[in-house]
Amino acid sequence: MTEPGDGDAPADLQLTSAEWSMWQAFRNGSTCDLHIGDPARDDPHGQHLWGPERRVRARVVALLLLDGPPPQPGRVAALQLTGAYITDTLDVAGGTIKPFVELRDCRFEAEVVLPESHFTTLRLVNCAIPRLEAARLHTEGDLHLPRCVVQSGIRITDAQIGTDLMLNQAIVHKDRQGRSVMADGLTVAQDLQAEMMESYGELSLRGATIGVSLSLRGSRLCNPFGRRALNAPQLTVERTLYLTPAGLANSPFSSSATPPYGIGQTPSRGTRVQRFECEGGMRLDDGRFGDAVDFEHARFIMESDQELSLRRIQTPELRFLGERPQRGRVILSGARVVNLIDKSASWPGLGGLWMAGFAYETLIPRGHFPLALRLQWVAAATPEYAPEPYEMLAASLRSTGEDADAREVLLAKQRRRRETLPLAAKAWGILQDWTVAYGYRPGRAAVWMAVLWAIGTLYFSTSPPPPLKAGEAPPWNPYLYSLDLLLPVIDLNQGAAWKPGGGSQWVAAVLILAGWVLATTVAAGASRLLRRQ
Repeated sequence: MTEPGDGDAPADLQLTSAEWSMWQAFRNGSTCDLHIGDPARDDPHGQHLWGPERRVRARVVALLLLDGPPPQPGRVAALQLTGAYITDTLDVAGGTIKPFVELRDCRFEAEVVLPESHFTTLRLVNCAIPRLEAARLHTEGDLHLPRCVVQSGIRITDAQIGTDLMLNQAIVHKDRQGRSVMADGLTVAQDLQAEMMESYGELSLRGATIGVSLSLRGSRLCNPFGRRALNAPQLTVERTLYLTPAGLANSPFSSSATPPYGIGQTPSRGTRVQRFECEGGMRLDDGRFGDAVDFEHARFIMESDQELSLRRIQTPELRFLGERPQRGRVILSGARVVNLIDKSASWPGLGGLWMAGFAYETLIPRGHFPLALRLQWVAAATPEYAPEPYEMLAASLRSTGEDADAREVLLAKQRRRRETLPLAAKAWGILQDWTVAYGYRPGRAAVWMAVLWAIGTLYFSTSPPPPLKAGEAPPWNPYLYSLDLLLPVIDLNQGAAWKPGGGSQWVAAVLILAGWVLATTVAAGASRLLRRQ
């Protein structure tokens, strides 16, 4: 383009005054500011037209990025452009851009085309962009797009970001395929921050890998007419996925400056907040999250055929603390978590929750969540009887020493199973429940044993049976005789010495059968207690 050391632009470019200012600022590493000083007219998203004094051609910008002039002595070349109207299509596809690039408060006439290009750092701040096409983009440093408005989607599939990707307060509308952000296969070495973002279409992160955390605090994902607002199966986040509120008071974005690291943390109590809201389905199937998935105060607005799908996700902690979805389904089938932090008011009702194969170790309820509501939670997840959710809940309760509650859960499982049995088996189950609570309340069996002993004693006190062999029977004792009939193992030398007949024979038979059933139940209950079941 130029001779070595020659920093002048080629004569055939015929630079305008705005382009000449940009050219010189590039060589100095300074900012070329084309603002006119009126906030309304300087707003790139406003309705005011921008005149020729603010226009720079995309080909001149591309020339500076790909083959720009050498910097002034003692300076580092950088493209820092503010308040410009960039005409035509900015296309640097496949190029290697070494200078630092920051375009702030700019308007683009046509799409920005960056596929397979290599940048050190690229920052587009508060810009109006028709479309950003950047598949397989590589950056050594950041890719920042805060407060940008993109009319026809962002495509960064298979892009590799060397440090942070920032989409804070961006507004992205859908493309012709209904997607707002296409980021399948994206790799971000550190954080992906999309806080207080507005997405109108499907945000797709299939197979993406985030090196630290993914934050969607305070964002609004809206795709009511599509299947999903967030489609992120096989997403890997090394730390935490935040779908939580963002603070509005004293926000770092209240001024025109954009800090490099965004909002940063969940707002403290008393701060005015904007919650995360998802209008449409969400898919996080097969995701891996190193620390947690946080849904605190999240709001989901779904149609009846849409899902919040968490199938087979793995995370040490799931914080399900959002607002209860009124429609749609929450699916946790096959998910694996260590700590489940939840509220009773966050879970959907009957038919709205599926969790077959959902495994967790510790329940940490937030607020009032008694066992009765926890059993309703399990029942809501099993429209058709399934034993696994009950057994998982019982195992979790046992691990924290709540053995009595664990037995109540297993009893509820048997009662739920009874509803699926034939009539005869159901009648037998009702009898077991009424008498010994399926063996989970062994004390009740002991009470029945005492009642039957008292009845037998009273009956045989008035109707003693004759001895089996005259002169060989022990002294008659109705207490020991009734107890010998009830106890199936211990022999008190009474039962075999007497020969009941008529009604006494039937009473004796009932006592023997009841004794076997009750004694077995007591033994089973004692065994469960010893094995902490």
